[in-house]
Amino acid sequence: MKRNQRGITLLGFIITLAVVGVFAYVGMKLVPMYTEFYSVKRSLADLAKEPGAGQMDSAKIRDLFFRRMDMSYVESVRPENFKIQRTDRGLEVTVTYDVRRPLIANLDVIGHFEAKQAMTSKEGD
Repeated sequence: MKRNQRGITLLGFIITLAVVGVFAYVGMKLVPMYTEFYSVKRSLADLAKEPGAGQMDSAKIRDLFFRRMDMSYVESVRPENFKIQRTDRGLEVTVTYDVRRPLIANLDVIGHFEAKQAMTSKEGD
């Protein structure tokens, strides 16, 4: 009587483990980059909620933003990545930056991030 075997062979298990390991390693490199980006977006959104955000001067907006960056431990955003433009509805803040992380040997992961936020004054501010 012949019995059918079920399951995965040792070689199949090792290959599966290697593929999962590579994806986990790449994930460990990418997740901090995106976490940092979402901190930037959240800081811009919170800054837009400040009373009179559309009427603030550029230096005050820059100072408040980089204070938030320090509190969130964001290290990739530099002052040269921060731009403020005046529009007919108020101000628009744009943060554009690149993050480069080593991956394996001479391969790097480069992330290009851009966040924009309108700073408009609400009625009664």
